[in-house]
Amino acid sequence: MSETPHREATRIAALKPNGPAAAAILAAGIGSFVLGLLTAGAEAIPALKTALTWSAPVGPLSGKTGVAVIAYLVSWLILAILWRGQGIRFEKVYTATLILLALGLLGTFPVFYEALAVKP
Repeated sequence: MSETPHREATRIAALKPNGPAAAAILAAGIGSFVLGLLTAGAEAIPALKTALTWSAPVGPLSGKTGVAVIAYLVSWLILAILWRGQGIRFEKVYTATLILLALGLLGTFPVFYEALAVKP
């Protein structure tokens, strides 16, 4: 009798730890979400826009990308430590990553973040 695809995938995951790879993928979604959140937030909160201006010629983009990269690296480190040597259900990681990527992308669309902008 052959195994169901789900049972076979579970068995393979138990044999081959995928925790570090899953951590890197989910961390990419987290970093993208943070970038979208900061992009929209900087338009809605003038103090945040000022705080994210790490380099005057670049403007708040320097802080937005810097914080997003830091969020990616920190979440990758934490998840990689927590999931080291484990077989993670990749379907859940994949779904969460896609949702975070979609939300992060939404936050970077001018139509979305300009609607949140504080009008002078």
